[in-house]
Amino acid sequence: MSTDSSHKAGNSRRSTGRWLTVAAIAIIVFIVMITGAGLGFLTASIHTMPSLNGEIRPAASSQIFDINGRLITTIHSVENRLPVPLSKMPKDLQNAFVATEDARFYQHIGVDPRAILRAVFANIVGGGVSEGGSTITQQLARNALLSQEQTLKRKIQEAVLAVQIERQYTKAEILELYLNQIYFGQGAYGVQAAAWVYFGKNVENLNLAECALLAGIPKSPNYYSPLNNLKAAKERQSVVLDQMVKYNYVSRDTANKAKSAELKLASRSPGSGGQASYFVDYVTQLLIDKYGADAVYKDGLKVYTSLDLSMQQAAEKAMGKLPTYRTDAKGNKEPQGALVAIDPRNGQIKAMVGGRGTDQFNRAVLAERQPGSAFKPFVYLAAIESGMTPATIVEDKPVTFGNYSPTNYDHRFRGRVTLRTALENSLNVVAVKLAHQVGPEKPLYYAQQMGITTLVTRGPVNDVNLAMALGGLTRGVTPLELASAYGVLANGGVRVEPTAILRVVDRAGRVLDQHRPQAKAVVNERSAYLLTDMMRGVITRGTGGGANIGRPAAGKTGTTSDYKDAWFVGFTPDIVAAVWMGFDTPEYLNGVTGGDIPATIWHDFMMAALEKKPVSDFARPSGIVSASVSPKDGSLADPKNKDAQSEIFIEGTQPKPRKPAPENISEDKPAPADGGRTLPPPPAANKPAVPAPPVQPAAPVKPELRHKN
Repeated sequence: MSTDSSHKAGNSRRSTGRWLTVAAIAIIVFIVMITGAGLGFLTASIHTMPSLNGEIRPAASSQIFDINGRLITTIHSVENRLPVPLSKMPKDLQNAFVATEDARFYQHIGVDPRAILRAVFANIVGGGVSEGGSTITQQLARNALLSQEQTLKRKIQEAVLAVQIERQYTKAEILELYLNQIYFGQGAYGVQAAAWVYFGKNVENLNLAECALLAGIPKSPNYYSPLNNLKAAKERQSVVLDQMVKYNYVSRDTANKAKSAELKLASRSPGSGGQASYFVDYVTQLLIDKYGADAVYKDGLKVYTSLDLSMQQAAEKAMGKLPTYRTDAKGNKEPQGALVAIDPRNGQIKAMVGGRGTDQFNRAVLAERQPGSAFKPFVYLAAIESGMTPATIVEDKPVTFGNYSPTNYDHRFRGRVTLRTALENSLNVVAVKLAHQVGPEKPLYYAQQMGITTLVTRGPVNDVNLAMALGGLTRGVTPLELASAYGVLANGGVRVEPTAILRVVDRAGRVLDQHRPQAKAVVNERSAYLLTDMMRGVITRGTGGGANIGRPAAGKTGTTSDYKDAWFVGFTPDIVAAVWMGFDTPEYLNGVTGGDIPATIWHDFMMAALEKKPVSDFARPSGIVSASVSPKDGSLADPKNKDAQSEIFIEGTQPKPRKPAPENISEDKPAPADGGRTLPPPPAANKPAVPAPPVQPAAPVKPELRHKN
């Protein structure tokens, strides 16, 4: 018995041993295969990479097309490059680049494992690609010899070439090649060309402040160009100077003096504009940020955009209505203006005018300006979402909240008015009372949901206050974002992110990028429809009469109390457009309001843009009912009564037969037209309900900021 057991145990051990041997062999074979494949890929990558002595393939110009395939412009590949020796480059400039781009430049061998690990950690923690690990030598290899494609093969080639470059050249030679190679925006390659483009001087004459500013530009050449966006350029300059302090190239006092030093920028040459020039600059910036300057200027991309050249021409013609009070030192006419038009159904930007003159500061995208009463629709939306209706009655009379006493633009008060009437006539007191009733957090919440990103909701100075109801904001808004937010109303509560680039194709015909719009319901469609219907009255009966185009349209005027900003933002089911005018450095507009010149410009643009489009009305969602009401108290009225007005409501919020008025109702709060009940609107049909905004304690009220219309 024991012999049989021993025999079976021995067979079992031998069987297990054979399986372990087979498994080990299989694992070894698998590892060898994977290693071989990896080595093969590595070998192929190395063998197919260009030689250090090889020629870069011939440059090809990129082309930008409109939505109908019409050529807008060609981005030529001619390089503005003036190579200079390292000895001509200020030491501050060299140190600024090393501190910012590659702090261990003088220690590594072309690649820096420490920097790579730091970048990997930063990107994991940040949940995205927030930091790179490329050395200056790797950047030189990529810019001089490789493409900008983000592939493992290109990364391997870049690293190998960087090590070869380090063996063949000294650190000084590498830095010289790099500083003469990199792109600085405005068509300038290398530090000498950049010094002339931005400061009108030779690179050897740059001071520390100018060196730091130049060193910050290559991270995003168009965005950080001081000729495009001086504010962003200065912020980036500050980062560079802080890096120089960190690595002991300059003292903190020296850096602070450089931060506050005045920058004397070179003036742009006249005639630098062109067809849809601001839009072209905007698209070019997006392309460079994604693909790199070399791809845009040398790789022969074909870029298909959302722009409609016919609408663009209509926009540029309409903006010709801007008055000219003076011409600034750069030859730009003042006041400036901006117009941006979007298809609310898909987010496609159809027209964009970022100003007038020869500058490249795109006011449609970059100018953060006070919106005035153009911000009021977010307050009324919050009121509707809280259960109020167009017939809700509010007392328009003097009121004080702490140290804040809002007044109407004409200093008159109209007594009991409906929300519809208050919005049509842009009554400030009513807007502030509504914000007080629902809480300032709620309008801000909806504004953010609808696409406004410039709001400040934290910190000692913020927008969580009642002055927000009249557009008194910490930073302001941009025309592009305000147009996009109004587009949510035009699109039945659905937001689609604005887009300019629909498709990018390389010279070989390969599609590099294909835009697919992402739609998201952010507002109850019934609430959006009610507010849209109220805003139609702004054009037909209210402050925006100059914008009446004879077809269904809605909009809102906006004018700041000091007449420094004037707006008209409006929409049809097909297109939404925002028009802004003001001085670059805010000044008095000679009493111009949003209902004047901006409304006229909007009218002229929309008449031309919609000339060949059939008339369409805003789609009425289910759950909207009509009722006759009294404009005096919002109660149900006999339709035969000559004073009765037809009004629309979200089903369930319409007024009920009159009941005895409840006692002790605070006259500082709106009186709902449903007999005192405040009912939440039902969820949108077949669309996700939007979560309620967070409730936070209100911040101290700002000093009074009155707005006109």
